[in-house]
Amino acid sequence: MDSLEAELDRARDLDVGALADSIEAIGFECTRCGGCCTGDPLDDGDEEVDADGDGSETEADGPGPEDESGGREPHTATVFPDEVRELRSAAEATFGEAYDWRDVARPMPFGLTGEAEGGNDGDGVTGETFEWALGTDDCGDCTFYEESDGQGACTVHDARPLICRTYPFSVALGGTSQPMGEAVDAEGLVRAHECEGLGRDISRVEAEELAAALKRRAIRELEEAIAVRDTYEPAGVDGVVVHDSEGRKRPDGTPVESPD
Repeated sequence: MDSLEAELDRARDLDVGALADSIEAIGFECTRCGGCCTGDPLDDGDEEVDADGDGSETEADGPGPEDESGGREPHTATVFPDEVRELRSAAEATFGEAYDWRDVARPMPFGLTGEAEGGNDGDGVTGETFEWALGTDDCGDCTFYEESDGQGACTVHDARPLICRTYPFSVALGGTSQPMGEAVDAEGLVRAHECEGLGRDISRVEAEELAAALKRRAIRELEEAIAVRDTYEPAGVDGVVVHDSEGRKRPDGTPVESPD
């Protein structure tokens, strides 16, 4: 398997024009359906998920199928640490109130184990994970999603992270996983994932803007992965720890100090 550095070189060499050609060939127009911003209904057999990574039991954490509250699997979209800070600033400017780290992002649940023992301090949930996901509300929808007259909207649209700017597309660089699940269409290096807006006409200008964002995202994902790999140290502390490109953090975004 190629190294992450080799993949990063390929990402930096991506031709935006060629990516735009592929996007045009597939076609796309956002219908504002909200499908990429909202939680999914739980299927039979789905397990409970601690969506917040804080050990608290909320509707967003997805009750099991036997629960009659209509729980949903939380919306999951990865976000880089600098994007969390940008979203905090945008939310504060938009809503005129303070936002902390947990209002914007939560630990990616993969790698976390245990069940909450009560409270909001993470008691009972432990583990180490390597990405942040956008925060969700009690329905499992993105914190920044709103709907009016059947149409969805992002309340911090100008500050939305790269994964949101590029959905439903990703780039296949060879060896790179597809974080949004299986592709439903492909053209060149571009992969398209499930979305009702696929197959619609897209202008060249919009295709090039999307392609440029897709290249930036591919580069950023690999830079993040390399930085996490190079700085990783086992946390050696209890509770939940997130390893990102800036080091080890608690779910509230504060650094984890090395144990004495």
